[in-house]
Amino acid sequence: MNYVDQAAGYFSNHFNCAQSVLATFAPELGLDCNTAPRLASGFGSGMARLGQTCGTVTGAIMVLGLRYGYISGEDLVSKEKTYALVQEFTARFRACHGSTLCRELLGCDLGTPEGQQLAADRQLFTVICEPLVRQSVTLVQELLARG
Repeated sequence: MNYVDQAAGYFSNHFNCAQSVLATFAPELGLDCNTAPRLASGFGSGMARLGQTCGTVTGAIMVLGLRYGYISGEDLVSKEKTYALVQEFTARFRACHGSTLCRELLGCDLGTPEGQQLAADRQLFTVICEPLVRQSVTLVQELLARG
């Protein structure tokens, strides 16, 4: 199974968007199958239904950070590389979708019962979120392949 289908599988099995992206890359990044979903669990629905940054974006940022991030304040090369990749990912995502904010992408506020009901009624998680999961994984793969 390829990464895109694997991420969609996680999402269809009730992982949130951030978990789905991060868990897909977890084995190659040294995360076990329990740590990745736990780490990303608070980032779904724009950070715990706050409607902020889309979970597929935060999941992708975690993947890029785990691959290229720095652990020493003096490692400016890794810092700059990570920042550049995150900026590129975000710019490409925004160019495709017009925003990186969950509430703008979905057109509703998941922080309210009404917004949650609207999302369910309109099947937004299937119609909008699953394609975003798939595209985010594709974008991450492209950035990782470039190194």
